[in-house]
Amino acid sequence: MSINKYPENSHHLVARSASIISLATLVSRVLGFIRDIIIARLFGVYIYAQAFIIAFRIPNLFRDLVAEGASNAAIVPVLSEYSLKRKEEFWELVNILLNFLLIFLSVITIVGIIFSPVIVRLIAPGFIASPEKLRATVALNRLIFPYLLLIGLSAYAVAVLNSLKNFAVSAFAPCLLNIAVIICAMIFGENVMGLATGVLIGGLLQLAVQIPVLYKKGFRPRWAFSFNHPGMVQIRRLMAPRLASSGIYHLNNFADSIFSSISVVVGEGGVAVLYFAYRFIQFPIGIFSNAIAQAILPTFSTQVLDENHEELRRTLSWGLRTVFFVMLPVSAFFMALAQPLILVFFGGGKFDYHSGFLTANALFFYSIGLSAYGGIKILQCCFFALKDTVTPTKIAGLSLILNVLLNAILMFPLKIGGLALATSISGIVAFFLLFFILRKRLGGFEGKRILSSFLRVLAASLCTAGICLLVNRAMNFVWALFIGALSYIVFCFIFRVTELKELMQRFLWKD
Repeated sequence: MSINKYPENSHHLVARSASIISLATLVSRVLGFIRDIIIARLFGVYIYAQAFIIAFRIPNLFRDLVAEGASNAAIVPVLSEYSLKRKEEFWELVNILLNFLLIFLSVITIVGIIFSPVIVRLIAPGFIASPEKLRATVALNRLIFPYLLLIGLSAYAVAVLNSLKNFAVSAFAPCLLNIAVIICAMIFGENVMGLATGVLIGGLLQLAVQIPVLYKKGFRPRWAFSFNHPGMVQIRRLMAPRLASSGIYHLNNFADSIFSSISVVVGEGGVAVLYFAYRFIQFPIGIFSNAIAQAILPTFSTQVLDENHEELRRTLSWGLRTVFFVMLPVSAFFMALAQPLILVFFGGGKFDYHSGFLTANALFFYSIGLSAYGGIKILQCCFFALKDTVTPTKIAGLSLILNVLLNAILMFPLKIGGLALATSISGIVAFFLLFFILRKRLGGFEGKRILSSFLRVLAASLCTAGICLLVNRAMNFVWALFIGALSYIVFCFIFRVTELKELMQRFLWKD
């Protein structure tokens, strides 16, 4: 069945799905910001904030390795194919996956709890010099580790629902994690164990809210385990390089953790500074580029199955241009107003002016690579739909090596900002490598149109950043934000950025 036989074109379907995911992610990110504001004001960037961030980061590594990352790369494409062409085997494969994940995640959780002291010392060696910080991190990590099992099963449910092109409930589920952490933080106050308790409750709620929808779609749990099922073989083949790719991605994060924990070089609070700064970067990525990527993957997969490469190229071009249209002005805004932005949201309590200065410095350098981060997600989805998870893994490996080298070089002259700049540079290099490899494989995909759009949006974004700086100095941050948003629209008309009209039409579900 050709994609053109659908009642609506593929771009329209992607935009509709992405708008649902974007709305859900916006709510989740706003709640996440409220959560982080509470954490920042309760704990600043000091001992217990750093302990919680490292303790939470460790199970998140395994979550992405065996759950969310695997879902995008291997599970969704295979289940999408089964739902279209082998419907009678679809639910059998779903149950085989469920039982496999239950066993696998349970084993990892138990091992993680037992070996938490070793894991923490490896991930944050700088903590060894502070017995109190090390002890708190190990205790928190042991309490949080069962979150891996809960969120892994939740990610599995998301993959099943997404393969059936049902996005709404699974998109809103992450909001429950933030709500749980916020409530527990308010109840427990400066007792950091309250944050860990909230994480566990949130993970349970994320899973529970999806079960009724799965049941309505036809899911009935039963024991079925066949490691050699054709679907499982296909998933394993696709997952193996994706596991390596995810591992490399998190090695990047852990490299930053290792370097940022060396306080004698980058200063005290480095782990928390990078976390709070990157939270701003994750906001537009989560709201927009992740939403586009999550919605575009099933469409890419269908277009590949239909061998409709012309439509695939157009969809890929649309995805990249749309990401740049949003990410470039956000990047310019973050760089222009990093310090007032940080202090407005996080300032207060134990998050003092010094904490704000350090975090703003990291945000400035992270923002340089924002558009590349968003673009990588779109390019990776296209590789995944082509059932090529090896190429993104190789590029991720090169990016890791570059990031570590740049960390070691830039941390001395730029301190904590050097670690953020290293991440940006390695991300930009990875984007261009993926872009040109995919362009060659597909025989091009509107490269001139993408470049023209990028330059027009860049010009509009730089002009907008200048307006924001002037308004912030003359008035205040709130006015700078409001006038900056209006001026970006005006500059888009001046520089003839066609994506403005195109995006408004598609997200308003108009032809």
